[in-house]
Amino acid sequence: MPHPEWASFSFDGIGTRWEVSTPEALVPAVRHQLLETVSEYDRTYSRFRPDSLVSGLSRGPGRITLPGHATALHQVYDTLYRLSGGTMSPLIGSSLERLGYDPQYSLVPAGSPQAPPRWEDVLEWTGTSLAATEPVVLDVGAAGKGQLVDLLGGVLRSEGHSDFLVDGSGDMLHSGTHPVMVALEHPYNPGQAIGTVELNNSALCASASNRRAWGDGLHHVLDGTTGEPIHTTVATWTMAASALVADAVATALFMIEPARLQEEFDVAWLRVSSSGAATFSESFEGRLFS
Repeated sequence: MPHPEWASFSFDGIGTRWEVSTPEALVPAVRHQLLETVSEYDRTYSRFRPDSLVSGLSRGPGRITLPGHATALHQVYDTLYRLSGGTMSPLIGSSLERLGYDPQYSLVPAGSPQAPPRWEDVLEWTGTSLAATEPVVLDVGAAGKGQLVDLLGGVLRSEGHSDFLVDGSGDMLHSGTHPVMVALEHPYNPGQAIGTVELNNSALCASASNRRAWGDGLHHVLDGTTGEPIHTTVATWTMAASALVADAVATALFMIEPARLQEEFDVAWLRVSSSGAATFSESFEGRLFS
């Protein structure tokens, strides 16, 4: 938790709760910049609103120009799509909608699981340019919230704030001279923790199958080659220099062996399997409760 005397600015955005903590209260102009940064990201990437930039691609083929930060998002997704053999895909949105996680939040499956189209067959993404040859449902949720955490950190730094904690419902970025101790939420009981970790000038992100779950065995972490929920892993945590990388790798740990990920990304990680067993990297300096 941040220092108890710090000021907190809380708000809702992209379907989640945000808290920005700083030693002194943020002035209205900085608060406005933070809110506008979240709104702009939502207007660009949300598949839950018909007026977003990417939603047009769900209605037909086309080409769009994304903001400059899309280049980093593309690089991370491109690497993880390759490492996972297509299991982690930005096109998973159609599979999520088929299982009921749709813009109406119907939470009622429209049929059996179905894989999304393959990236190489329908999507051309180069930096800020993205083109689809057929209707596609883009979903960057596996890394997008982490990137937005980084963008909010960038706003704070640009306004002279060097000490802060940005917390997007568990996806965090810390900066400053006062490390914070973070509890690791129990994957089966949100009111308990399985351990703690100290966050010191880095990002910490988590992914858990219980976070967005509905129906019998249905949750938001899907296999992009089948469209089916993944059940072998139930929760992951990663620490990295950026929340974009930490968030993306936290999801990738459901699909890719950690050793393979560490060949490409500088991360510390913790993974909990469906059997309850916890494995972690040597660099993950947390404390697990017995």
